[in-house]
Amino acid sequence: MLKPTFVFFLLCLLTAQSVIARDDYEIVIERSKNLLFVEKNGQAIKSFHVALGSGGRKGKQREGDKRTPMGTYHVIQIRDSDRFHFFIQLDYPSVRDAINALKDKRIKKTQYRKILDAHIYGEMPPQNTSLGGVIGIHGIGVETKEKIEIHEMANWTKGCIALRNSEIEQLLRYVKKGTTVTITE
Repeated sequence: MLKPTFVFFLLCLLTAQSVIARDDYEIVIERSKNLLFVEKNGQAIKSFHVALGSGGRKGKQREGDKRTPMGTYHVIQIRDSDRFHFFIQLDYPSVRDAINALKDKRIKKTQYRKILDAHIYGEMPPQNTSLGGVIGIHGIGVETKEKIEIHEMANWTKGCIALRNSEIEQLLRYVKKGTTVTITE
């Protein structure tokens, strides 16, 4: 059971992060519409069709479930990718993911603590727990006619959010390390 003062500390930490980024661009992903929005000051300025995890509509629960998580995350790293053109990695699992997993006994206290510490110190949370890891926004790699058709018609990723390569290049203009990414139903 979490102590009330510790929970208050976590809420203050999470609130402070969202206040700091208020004037920056934010990314909002609406899973039910397969849309990614770039927002500034609460106004959508650009949108893209996305493909999501092939594991169904529920939020990510564990490694290998092929589901896209739901919640608020932050860009922790941006890199080139031979496989996906570009990869914008998120700080999944979040503190909220860890709290829920600890309550449901999907992770142990030591794993919870490592995830929490990573978020407190602005580091990459552990990517090797039963919650899975390496969740991000990426391109589709070498674009063939077949890949583009699949991308337009189906959710095909292992839990990430995918855009066409030209779209991920456009998105990179609006993101930096720390950009808030909110994934909703």
